[in-house]
Amino acid sequence: MIRLAVFGRAAALATLVSGLALGGAAQAQEISASHLQAARDVITSIQATERFDNILPNLAERLKAEFILSSPNFQDKISETVDAEAIALAPRRADLEKEAATAYAKAFTEDELKQIAAFHSSAAGKKFLSTLPLVQRELGRAAEIWANGVSRDLTSQSTAKLRDVVAVAPSQPSGAEAVNPAPTQP
Repeated sequence: MIRLAVFGRAAALATLVSGLALGGAAQAQEISASHLQAARDVITSIQATERFDNILPNLAERLKAEFILSSPNFQDKISETVDAEAIALAPRRADLEKEAATAYAKAFTEDELKQIAAFHSSAAGKKFLSTLPLVQRELGRAAEIWANGVSRDLTSQSTAKLRDVVAVAPSQPSGAEAVNPAPTQP
């Protein structure tokens, strides 16, 4: 009886997994070749996957270090072997590009992707991409300064208005619980 229940659950799980796999495959097939090409053009124009270029070399270096640590006498052979295997795996980088293109194609229409690629391929788009990190850094600094000012003003103004209601000491840090004093007798 228990075996039958386990078998039933396994069959249900297998059906669910195969349904998801087939559904995903069917959904991926709905994306046309021109739609994927437009997505690839965006990926190229915004350099979306360049930050992943060092994954394989970094993995190879880490693996060589591990192997050399355990067998230092074979350093040359370890380096040669791991480097050769890494080079053999390099073509799999295309799989990441395909996944990225599929993700972009699912998120944007073909026309939107063409517009995005056109913008980022233009002089203004290239400048946007190259200056974006600087602008974001400056925006982060501005937000921090703004937050500090707002925090200071919120604390100061709230303290002033609540001074008569509760005993809040001006030097008390924000978030500290105020102690409500006992009412005084006139």
